[in-house]
Amino acid sequence: MTTPNSSAPIPADASASRRVLTLSTVAFTLMFAVWLMFGILGLPIRQEFGLSDVQLSWLSAVAVLNGSLWRLPAGIITDRLGGRRVMGAMLLLTAVPAFLIAHVQSYPTLLGLAFLVGFAGNSFSVGVAWNSIWFPRERQGAALGVFGAGNVGASVTKFIGPAMIVAIPAAGLLGGFIPGGWRAIPFLYGILLVLMGLAVLIFAPHQDRTPGQGRPLREMLAPLRNTLVWRFGLYYVVFFGAYVALSAWMPKYYVDVFGLPLYQAALLTALFIFPASLLRPLGGYLADRYGARVATYGAFGLMAAALLVMSMPSGHIVLYMPGADGATVTRDVMHFTPGVWPFTALLFVVGVAMGIGKASVYKHIPEYFPRDVGAVGGLVGMLGGLGGFFLTPLFAYAKSATGFPQSTFIVVLLITLVALAWMHLSIMRMMNRAAPHLQDRIEAHP
Repeated sequence: MTTPNSSAPIPADASASRRVLTLSTVAFTLMFAVWLMFGILGLPIRQEFGLSDVQLSWLSAVAVLNGSLWRLPAGIITDRLGGRRVMGAMLLLTAVPAFLIAHVQSYPTLLGLAFLVGFAGNSFSVGVAWNSIWFPRERQGAALGVFGAGNVGASVTKFIGPAMIVAIPAAGLLGGFIPGGWRAIPFLYGILLVLMGLAVLIFAPHQDRTPGQGRPLREMLAPLRNTLVWRFGLYYVVFFGAYVALSAWMPKYYVDVFGLPLYQAALLTALFIFPASLLRPLGGYLADRYGARVATYGAFGLMAAALLVMSMPSGHIVLYMPGADGATVTRDVMHFTPGVWPFTALLFVVGVAMGIGKASVYKHIPEYFPRDVGAVGGLVGMLGGLGGFFLTPLFAYAKSATGFPQSTFIVVLLITLVALAWMHLSIMRMMNRAAPHLQDRIEAHP
């Protein structure tokens, strides 16, 4: 196993560090909202273009895909050029397809623009590399946790979208300059992206940190051959990929299983999104205080316990028993039918575990690869994002194969247990290599 590199970020002016953290967090929150906006805009878009459910699902899918593919190169480029330039340019570039979506007239064009606007999701690896080099090791977990709380952007459109669609007339405002209906939302996001891009370029420290400048690309990619990096990637599939997939899947689950109207389903889903996003700072603090490994263990355990209960199908066990006159009678026992609020409480617990786990995973990276946070963090983020892309159809296939909706949580539980087992076995091997003489002493005692 690779040991932590002795390199560390250069001590920074506290004011400059705070500016980097504040600007990157606000920018990432906005970019995350843009990345996942089709989850709410889908219904009015489907009505206008007459889309099938499959066609509609591809809008979100292609955005998630493009928001994952470029996380590795985005992290590397950030290490070479600095976060100020890369984040600022990414915000301004993403504004272009956002404005175009507000005026789109055909589904194929909309699908292509959805793919392009999904580029916003790659801002995560930019922010991770940028913040890591501006904070000392003992504060990196907390800083990355605060930055990662920008995941709460997933709920922004859920709150502002319906109100704006109703408030702005179909003809738009200012003579049609501001489009009406659902089109007003990507237009508004386009304006905010431009303003935020300019704010980053103007107010972020101009003397930026570039740990990858002058280093050969082969050297920067060398850590990716380490199995440890791919193991971190699996952890992030559990904590982030499943978060993205469940954020999109849960409204439908609430409607199908509990018969709730869509607006209530969206609000209950937000109760999952909030802890999974806003508790990242807590996860970073716990990782700083007790170690990234301990925090990750706790997140895996908490998540697995809640998922185990959520995976149980509703129903009861039927016992066949002898009755009077030799007849066989049945008796239903062990009824299990969780109501909407117990289920939501368990989903909230899963969100808490994800919020802590997302931060603790990224706390590992600057500890083991302080000079390669961009490349390693980019790959880990890319794997997590791709997990979100593949898990959603996997949920659908699992439900089709088993016939019960709780199979969604069986899928997530199995991935969680695989990641936990791999982590535990790797740690045991590391400890045995570090102190092989202790193994015989421990096993010699009753």
